[in-house]
Amino acid sequence: MQENTEPSRDALFDPDRVAVVGATDREGSVGRAVLSNLVGFDGDVAAVNPGRDSVLGYPCHPDLASVPGPVDLAVVVVPPAAVLDVVRAAGELGVPAVAVITAGFGEAGAEGAARERELVAAAEEYDIDLVGPNSLGVMSTRSGLNATFGPAMATPGSVAFMSQSGAFITAVLDWANDEGFGFSDVVSLGNKAAMDETDFVRRWDRDPGTNVVLAYLESVVDGRAFIEAARAADTPVVAVKSGRTEAGAQAASSHTGAIAGSEAAYEAGFEQAGVLRAGSVQELFDVAQALDGLPLPEESTVGVVTNAGGPGVMTTDAVGDSDLSMASFADATRDRLTEALPANANVHNPVDVIGDADVDRFATALDAVLADDGVGAAVVVSAPTAVLDYGDLADAVVAARRAHDKPVVAAFMGGERTAAPARRLAAAGVPNYFDPARAVDGLDALARYARLQARDFDDPRAFDVDRERARAILERVRERETNALGVEAMDLLDAYGIPTPAGDVAESPDEAAALAADIGGDVVMKLVSPDILHKSDIGGVRVGVAPEDVRDTYEDLVSRAYRYQPDATVLGVQVQERVDTDAGVETIAGVNRDPQFGPLVVFGLGGVFVEVLEDTTARVAPISNDEATAMLSEIRAAPLLRGARGRPAVDRAALTECLERLAALVVDFPAILELDINPLVARPADDGGPLAIDLRLTIDPEKL
Repeated sequence: MQENTEPSRDALFDPDRVAVVGATDREGSVGRAVLSNLVGFDGDVAAVNPGRDSVLGYPCHPDLASVPGPVDLAVVVVPPAAVLDVVRAAGELGVPAVAVITAGFGEAGAEGAARERELVAAAEEYDIDLVGPNSLGVMSTRSGLNATFGPAMATPGSVAFMSQSGAFITAVLDWANDEGFGFSDVVSLGNKAAMDETDFVRRWDRDPGTNVVLAYLESVVDGRAFIEAARAADTPVVAVKSGRTEAGAQAASSHTGAIAGSEAAYEAGFEQAGVLRAGSVQELFDVAQALDGLPLPEESTVGVVTNAGGPGVMTTDAVGDSDLSMASFADATRDRLTEALPANANVHNPVDVIGDADVDRFATALDAVLADDGVGAAVVVSAPTAVLDYGDLADAVVAARRAHDKPVVAAFMGGERTAAPARRLAAAGVPNYFDPARAVDGLDALARYARLQARDFDDPRAFDVDRERARAILERVRERETNALGVEAMDLLDAYGIPTPAGDVAESPDEAAALAADIGGDVVMKLVSPDILHKSDIGGVRVGVAPEDVRDTYEDLVSRAYRYQPDATVLGVQVQERVDTDAGVETIAGVNRDPQFGPLVVFGLGGVFVEVLEDTTARVAPISNDEATAMLSEIRAAPLLRGARGRPAVDRAALTECLERLAALVVDFPAILELDINPLVARPADDGGPLAIDLRLTIDPEKL
């Protein structure tokens, strides 16, 4: 037996020796398919099966220990009950990487889940890079490694691809091979028991042969780790996310829970991570083509050169639908185009070189457009004509792109005649799309990624807060049969520096009257009951109660609660300073704890119609000042915060700080599952700034 030393190459994608444990020559078996696919691999291949002397011409060994020399990658296709023993044996031998193709683990009920936990423990014990289980396998075109049971090897390229679906990989490779789209590495993540998407983002970011990372994901194992890895990566990450969870679709016990489901967490998490999210498989690869070979634009302005008026208008419309804009040409550019083009050509953007244009005319126009300092990128749109050779046009487009070092995409419209020219373009890093709108989408993604890369990520601010006071308030939930707290916990916000109106909870009419006297003037009175969430629906909220009416109002509110729900727990009535909400904007600030990404801070237009209007934005906590500030501008009601129709602007700095402090609260206390501040009245600074008027939260006492 010979133990492994530190591998000289990447054991997972560039191994010296691969062992297929469970290799067989039985027709239709996975073990045969994997071994067959390793024909052409640059390194050595060893078959392992105690019941065979040889398999497909390879000498067969009874176990891993019998394989001569060190093994870098073990591909496991034995029955589920035998997988753990194989992985442990690999660990004892020092095998650094294992791909478990066998299914029957976490996806197969309680017994399979137990097996998977044992598998993870073994991988951790022996420090094994373990892919799977329930994986199609791994592939690398650079080493000729096809350790999968898929039907085809990928075309070489510089895009890495990971997928939770093995079937998705086989379909994509079939399509990509026809299109000439190439990959560096391909990984079927399977159950992601040990290695997950975060591990591969980090791995491929260190790989000089990978320019883009693509991902098909149904979930993210650790959202915070994924955000940090993708944000730190210099290699762009593009993802398609499917598998919307039931938890995200169900109405939760708070407003925030209802509007901040799993999809909102993924949108926020991907945005914070700098991950470009594709809405379809086509978009995933359209974006990848643009990112793979083109420089990032310095401006989000587009110049269009075309020989067809209709497609030129379509391209212009697509630019209008994107975050890009049509470039305005300098006078010198228009003069140059006027001199070079026929009198009936259009020298404004989009430039129409007319249907009889040859390659020279196209090339001259494109060169003039790209030379304009106001043009950040260009789209070349062409319809086939008898006087235009697409191959020569492809060469001209490549030459212009290289000469000006600006991103250029092509839309050579047509059928078979575009195939060879498209490959020539692709070889030079210029993507070609049949549909001009897709070409614009590629440039739009490039510009979005440039903006993401330009962002500065500040650390969250530290605030002077009273954690012990906050903990004591949250501990009150232990005294209850429910895990909910309401306005009786308003001091929780005060402990974290979030402003609240004067007031407290009274447990008798006399206490209510005394509180009202201390506040002075008319007050707001709210029923306090963990069993009645929507108090306004039963008349449990009174606004503008005069001091002399406080006792009677207390009695009436409590009586309404018992009439509505005789067994309700009534903790009293909150007596609160009356706030002139007309002087501000009712917003909502809340938190919903996502199972993958953790606490999700939500901000938007608040009030009683928050779930109807759905005007909200979200970030994964913790959040920086820049992130909180951006949230204020992302809702449709943002003009109300800036001041509209003669109303003064609200104190945006103080409102931003409220969001930051709320994020700090829920990071400090993982026991907070959901929290609503609704309304959080955003007011001008002269009126005192924001005030949190109402509070509701759900707590997990086991995490206190």
